[in-house]
Amino acid sequence: MNTKQSIAAALTAIVVFFSNAASANEGGINSKKTSSVTEEQVSVKYQGTTENNIIFKVEFENPTSEKFSLIIKNDNGDVVYHQQFSDAHFSKSVFFQNTDAQIHPTFIIRTGANNEIVRQFEVNRTLTESTVVTRL
Repeated sequence: MNTKQSIAAALTAIVVFFSNAASANEGGINSKKTSSVTEEQVSVKYQGTTENNIIFKVEFENPTSEKFSLIIKNDNGDVVYHQQFSDAHFSKSVFFQNTDAQIHPTFIIRTGANNEIVRQFEVNRTLTESTVVTRL
C-alpha cells in the first residue's frame, strides 16, 4: 500500500468513526426523537359531580403526536385504567362512581421515554342537611 492509499484509508476511517459517533449521540439513524413532557402540557381538572359520578377532565397537548399512556390508580395504588394514545390534542372525561367515601385518584401521563407527569387528588363527599323551623 502506498502513502496516498494509506492516507485515504485513514481519512475514510476517521469520517466513518465520527459519523457513527454522531448517529449514536442522536439515538441512531432510524431513531425517532422524543421530547420530554412538561407540566404545562398536562391538565387534570375536577369537573363536578352528578348523582352517580365524580367527573375529571384530562387534557394533554402532544404536538409531536408521540405515543403516551394515560394511567389511573385508585387509593391503594392499583391501576384501574391504562390505555395508550397518540393524539396531538388529547382530551378525555373520566368518571368515578360517586360513593359516600373519600377517593384519592392518581392520574399519570407517561411518554415512551418514561417521562411522567403525575396529578393526585382527594375527593371528600359531604352531605349537608338544612332544617328550617317556622312558628305557627
